[in-house]
Amino acid sequence: MIKSTRRDFLKYSAAAGAALGTAGLSNLALADEVLKVGAVYVSPISEIGWTKQHSLGVDAIKAAMGNKVEVTTIDSIFKPQDAERVFREMASNGNKLIFGTSFSHGTPMQKVAPRFPKVAFEHCSGIRHMKNLGTFEAKYFEGTYVAGVAAGHMSKSAKIGFIGGFPIPDIVGPANALLLGAQSVNPDMTCSVIFLNSWFDPGKEKEAANTLISQGCDIICSMTDTATGVQVAGEKGAWSIGYASDMAKFGNGKHLTAFTLDWSSVYVSAAKAVAAGTWKTSERWQGLADGVVTMSPLNSALPADAVAQVTKAQKDIVAGTLHPFAGEIKDQAGKVRAAAGATLSTGDIRGINWFVNGVVGKLG
Repeated sequence: MIKSTRRDFLKYSAAAGAALGTAGLSNLALADEVLKVGAVYVSPISEIGWTKQHSLGVDAIKAAMGNKVEVTTIDSIFKPQDAERVFREMASNGNKLIFGTSFSHGTPMQKVAPRFPKVAFEHCSGIRHMKNLGTFEAKYFEGTYVAGVAAGHMSKSAKIGFIGGFPIPDIVGPANALLLGAQSVNPDMTCSVIFLNSWFDPGKEKEAANTLISQGCDIICSMTDTATGVQVAGEKGAWSIGYASDMAKFGNGKHLTAFTLDWSSVYVSAAKAVAAGTWKTSERWQGLADGVVTMSPLNSALPADAVAQVTKAQKDIVAGTLHPFAGEIKDQAGKVRAAAGATLSTGDIRGINWFVNGVVGKLG
């Protein structure tokens, strides 16, 4: 596997030309050729977190395909202008499959993909498709709902603190589901939300966690790419909920659980399809039932009745008998968003831009 830093990649970017292809993806079977795969990460690769889980997906390709694949990765690419250049150069350098791993990679990929019709692009958190641009995403809200059930049992203040990277539907929805899960245990639960406007800023995340704890939140959940929220909560004696990876080792014994992500099936299936010449653009939105969202072990401090309810919630979501966004659901203003007996549609969930009743905070 070839690993590149942002500086190394951009240093040589001006030297490569833009190679345009004309054949369709159906003609891309590689036979005995080595498949070149590129992956662009939005933040540094650490031992846990969002980018780590994507790097494990890349590792799964290598394990599955061995010497039939050559992988190039580059991290810390967030700015659209940098991302567009990196995607263009990866395609120019012979990569036949390229992964973007952040919502912020969307516009750059949409600009680059039409110029390289013989290259398959896969965008995590994407919302737009093209003939050679597919998307994949996780139902994070299923994991936060299950974690919220645990939070509802363990909170003494009935206050959860939630730290999000950006106020986008992929974060707003899980924040809502976290509270709904907690309210299924204790209807008086509330959730205070702070957005960092960054995926990776440990300093701002530490400040946000301390602020929420000072406001009485005794459970902290962060959807960022660090374990800072878990660490601060543990240091302050508050419970925590991890995201993307199992963060128990950072929680000082106070890590309740984590809703983790396993992208391996997505990465491997895409690579094998490109190698076989069968890849087609698609939209995947997968959760607990698919193994893309998983729950880490529960803290041993949870009482038996809490464990039973958390376990049941998870099993029921997998079975399809429980939906985190089943009504009645009201927003902060008291407007009914899902009537009793109804469930938010896929489109409503994927475009959610409002908070449920009980959330303390604003989107703007």
